Amino acid sequence: MATDHIRYDVLARDALRGVLRRVLTDAAEHGLPGEHHFFITFLSTAEGVKLSPRLLAQYPEEMTIILQHQFWDLVVTEDRFEVGLSFGGIPERLVVPFSAIKSFLDPSVQFGLQFEPAEGAADASASKLPVVPAPSALPVAAPEPVAESEDDAAKPSEGAEVVRLDRFRKK
Repeated sequence: MATDHIRYDVLARDALRGVLRRVLTDAAEHGLPGEHHFFITFLSTAEGVKLSPRLLAQYPEEMTIILQHQFWDLVVTEDRFEVGLSFGGIPERLVVPFSAIKSFLDPSVQFGLQFEPAEGAADASASKLPVVPAPSALPVAAPEPVAESEDDAAKPSEGAEVVRLDRFRKK
């Protein structure tokens, strides 16, 4: 097989990260239009990621955040984004380099992207994570809420708590 000296895989990955950068830049400048909202999964120990020690202890390998109604101060630069979110009622500031992002999903329009971590983005402990396919635009179904009733959502659970996204939608 011929050697790819042009590195089309790197060019494609960077171009798709540019789509993500553009979408976040527009959201920072104008807010989220319509029903758009974003699920962003990233490696929590990747170089340049800044999380509080509390969040890092809770999400030692990867973390998924949702940008919908309750986020603030979204700042997008060439290589990263910064955002304010609340976790358990405690405000936090996150810094996430684009090279640390594993996936992006906008379930309102069933659009998703998956990325392989950029070379050098993850530390040695993250190298145990499963390999993510090459960058691609994936048609993705919107996630189904897990809790069937308000009673189910209010029950104490061990570990993570399942929360209906409808609780956060503007009515």
